[in-house]
Amino acid sequence: MAFRLTLAWILALVAFPVFAADVDGFRVWTDPEKTRAVLDLDSRTDYQLFTLDNPPRVVIDLKKSSLDARLHFKEEHGGVIDGVRHGNPDSDTLRVVLDLETRSDVRSFLLDPTGNYGYRLVVDLFSRDRSASKPAKTQVAMLQSTDRDVVIAIDAGHGGEDPGATGKHRTREKDVVLAIARELKKSIDARPGMKGVLIRTGDYYIPLRDRFEKARKHRADLFVSIHADAFKNRKVSGSSVFVLSSKGASSEFARRLAASENSSDLVGGVTLKGKDDMLASVLLDLSQSATMEASNAVADSVFGAMRSVGKTHKNHVEHANFMVLKSPDVPSILVETAFISNPSEEKRLKDPAWQRRTAKVITDGIQDYFYMSPPPGTYLASNRRPVRYKVTRGDTLGEIASRYRVSLYSLRRVNNLKSDTIRVGAELVIPTT
Repeated sequence: MAFRLTLAWILALVAFPVFAADVDGFRVWTDPEKTRAVLDLDSRTDYQLFTLDNPPRVVIDLKKSSLDARLHFKEEHGGVIDGVRHGNPDSDTLRVVLDLETRSDVRSFLLDPTGNYGYRLVVDLFSRDRSASKPAKTQVAMLQSTDRDVVIAIDAGHGGEDPGATGKHRTREKDVVLAIARELKKSIDARPGMKGVLIRTGDYYIPLRDRFEKARKHRADLFVSIHADAFKNRKVSGSSVFVLSSKGASSEFARRLAASENSSDLVGGVTLKGKDDMLASVLLDLSQSATMEASNAVADSVFGAMRSVGKTHKNHVEHANFMVLKSPDVPSILVETAFISNPSEEKRLKDPAWQRRTAKVITDGIQDYFYMSPPPGTYLASNRRPVRYKVTRGDTLGEIASRYRVSLYSLRRVNNLKSDTIRVGAELVIPTT
């Protein structure tokens, strides 16, 4: 009899599993596309979600759950959410209600633990009035105007639910790279003929493929992704510049880094509608080849500028299979500004003065590239300026010529050099024709 009773209890537990959770956090933030609300949970749970009108609101019922934290959020991050409250419609249900300013389309999903986060119930709200506020599309005639600015799309890595790497003193990558990106925009905007556009303007996540798609919508001439990654060895230090690899990563470090970055999102591709497979493949290959050649050139220029003022992790530009570098028609580079895992570099990453210096150096490299190769119809093409390079320890004339893609002969001739010997601190004029 005792055996039968025990077996009955086991069968009852198997037949009626209970998924319960404690809610121990609530966060809200808004990006240009949506408002995202996140409930932090200590375990996976069953839930139901529905919307109501008059007034508009979202109702979330969590089964067998309880609340261990206050539900509140900063109004400046609230987006379409006007307020939040909770209650218990019955003894087995925790109900969370999001009061909305306007009717919205809703998408929800559960996320498993990752990094510093546990289980999360994510609710995305898309205002039904958002289309009315979208700016009109850029007219083709604008692209044909002369003396336009060169447009640099600046992508601060990670954001929102994806904090990126975390330093020993809990500095988050997503925060410092956004600060550097903002400084980079200021530095670029201060240069005649150049304009910076921020891909991410606040603390929210943008899918990796959407990042370079935003750059394309802005008609960007260059896409620059800013990061500050970590490594298991805290002594590893220095900056790096990456471009897309056609055959995968160029080193084990680059492969590990690329895998870490790409895990934030599913890998997407480029669709060439209306073309058969062979033609689409050829067109994409031609576009990608030209883009990668330009990417390599601007990466060399930025790397040279960064190497002249500080330590670099390697002595060359690296190649990796980063998703954000896969735009077929916008030259793209990824800059690892420092290692957040290195305590000394973590401290620098939080220093506003260091952020400004780093932004200036990156801008110097970008400017040098566009002075050498200005896009037609731009201010820089109409007002070409000489590019100057200050020789640093370890430089050779051949390496400088290769970096700027000029011949040794022209470099010697413009600078009246009788030999290939150069001294540290000397300033060379780089021929631009």
